[in-house]
Amino acid sequence: MNVLFPALRDGSPAPALRFGDRALDYRQLAAVVGPLTERIGAAAPGGGAARIAVWATPTLETSVAVVAALLAGVAAVPVNPKIGERELAHILADSAPALVLTEPDAALPGPLAALPRLDVEIPAEPSEETTPHPLPLEPGDESPALIVYTSGTTGAPKGVVLPRRALAHTLDALAETWQWTADDVLVHALPLFHVHGLILGVLGPLRRGGSVHHLGRFSTEGVARELSSDGTMLFGVPTMYHRLALEAGENPALAKALGRARLLVSGSAALPLTDHERLLAATGRRVIERYGMTETLMNTSVRADGPDATGTVGGPLPGVYVRLVDDAGQALEVSDGETVGEIQVRGPNLFTEYLNRPDATAAAFDGGWFRTGDMAVRDPAGNYRIVGRRATDLIKSGGYKIGAGEIENALLAHPGVAEAAVTGEPDEDLGERIVAWIVPVTVTGPDAAPPPSSQELADHVASQLAPHKRPRIVHFLEALPRNDMGKILKRDLRAPAPPAGAGHA
Repeated sequence: MNVLFPALRDGSPAPALRFGDRALDYRQLAAVVGPLTERIGAAAPGGGAARIAVWATPTLETSVAVVAALLAGVAAVPVNPKIGERELAHILADSAPALVLTEPDAALPGPLAALPRLDVEIPAEPSEETTPHPLPLEPGDESPALIVYTSGTTGAPKGVVLPRRALAHTLDALAETWQWTADDVLVHALPLFHVHGLILGVLGPLRRGGSVHHLGRFSTEGVARELSSDGTMLFGVPTMYHRLALEAGENPALAKALGRARLLVSGSAALPLTDHERLLAATGRRVIERYGMTETLMNTSVRADGPDATGTVGGPLPGVYVRLVDDAGQALEVSDGETVGEIQVRGPNLFTEYLNRPDATAAAFDGGWFRTGDMAVRDPAGNYRIVGRRATDLIKSGGYKIGAGEIENALLAHPGVAEAAVTGEPDEDLGERIVAWIVPVTVTGPDAAPPPSSQELADHVASQLAPHKRPRIVHFLEALPRNDMGKILKRDLRAPAPPAGAGHA
């Protein structure tokens, strides 16, 4: 049995969590979490078979809820607070949570509001003198810890079952690679419903006995303030680092704050080399990148104490095995920085299964190797550089991995859409922006409704899924290019001369 948070059981007086002006040290966190684990256990009997939903707002309550669920041995399902109705309905039907944990007074959407609710109560002014509360024995390493849903690249989102073993291994491997200790103070403003913000950004500091300062909402001013104080590490996505890079060259205070950080880490998508160069020129610090997936947690990273590997995601983490394979599935031994292969991974960082999807779980593995679908090259130093997806249907925008298939399905649900395809194209700020290619419904007659506008379709997708999944550009076509089997040929999509109604959304 692996104790996930030793400092919590030791009653350490060190700072643990801070969100804005609200904070808990480890003694206070234990005093809040202890009774909550008992309430979770009573409301969700069944131990490792039970599941609970967590309304994952960027708050102290979300962090407390997830820690309590982990200690109670009940798998937590983080729910994006901006989720669309259809996606939410699918996740709840698939995971069947016994209840939902949320901050008090939160207004939950209909399907979630129908579940039994458990509010996470945190005293406005936690007492410095706390009475130790007994914490339950933690379950085994293979016990489900979190169920995080994918982006639905080829259909409905799949629930990735992450065992406690995968969490502990990834966080310990990163600690060795990044020299991450209890003395570190992590600063970030990442959402808490996916791996980057929740597992790395909250559970990571707690695993080390260090602390996290969450900004609530990203701002360059907030980053400068925290790193000028006691912050030692910064986690972000390329969109955030792009804004920091642009401003650091004109803002000496921001540049100085970034320069004093021990570690700047970017993830969830590739950071453009131009932003690497801008940040290095302004701050004297290099940003390091790492590579992971929901199913694998972290696979590779540039080392904090290693040579410059800008433009790569580094080499395999301790205990993780990574290989490249060709189209026939044969391992590629070459490390020339040019030969492209698909990344496959094996190790204790892997997920257990896709919830309720044994077919998808079996298809995801090549023997004991997980097929990532990501294509990369390996340089002579053993560093990997990601070059893209094997498929064309994964879009990385604003730090999110977004599946084209679910957006296409949402667009096709609009009464004015006859056919739809979705692609990504480069965007300096977002990494990629979502582009929709639409064949509108042809209706004639005096009562015919006009075709939908770009903004109407963007709003429709945002309401069905989530705002960050809306198309930024919409092209209207007379037909989509298809092969003899009827499959859309996305590589043949071409923007027409701008017709009325086309444009940015």
